[in-house]
Amino acid sequence: MPQHPADRDGSRGRPATIGRYWSDTFARLCAEAAGPAFAIQRELERRSLRDTIRHFGAAADEESLSQRLFDYWRRPSLLPGAAAFLAEIELPVCLVSDIDRADLDAALDAHALRVDAIITSEQARAYKPRPEPFRLALDRLTHEHSALGRLGLAAGEVWHVGDSLACDVAGANALGIPVVWMNRTHRQRPAWASLVAEVGDLASVLQLVRQA
Repeated sequence: MPQHPADRDGSRGRPATIGRYWSDTFARLCAEAAGPAFAIQRELERRSLRDTIRHFGAAADEESLSQRLFDYWRRPSLLPGAAAFLAEIELPVCLVSDIDRADLDAALDAHALRVDAIITSEQARAYKPRPEPFRLALDRLTHEHSALGRLGLAAGEVWHVGDSLACDVAGANALGIPVVWMNRTHRQRPAWASLVAEVGDLASVLQLVRQA
């Protein structure tokens, strides 16, 4: 049997190599899961982990590993300033998430957080950066700061705040939605990214909103 290229330099079993393989597989499955082919993230995570275990010939327990991730999805660490941001923001906030709705609701309840609207991949039957979640969010947001009280905001009437270049920035850019990029780890900004601003925390987002 031909030797795997990564076996020759000893990198095949390294955690970073395994993690990258799983992440790439998971991302590919999410990209393919749209419309009739849609599947929730829990199922896609299990598929990608099963593939990763098989690929590396590991003696790992798929279910116990998955459960650790599912537990985190239901009670993730809270981004610093998140509670204060939601308490102080005076404009309606729509949470646009790829996480399954039940897990997202559990996470919000765990931290006693409330938002004006929620759109998940389950409702859109597609994952970011596809346009369906963003379009559904625009349709769902109520223009509460206007006397019109209408639904269906235009792309230029909102800001999308997110940290993922591939999912948040690319997806919103494709629809002409202004983006505030949350760059907490000082990543290099790609030339293609069109941004309203690049910030390191939610307090900076709140300041931008108040200045707009």
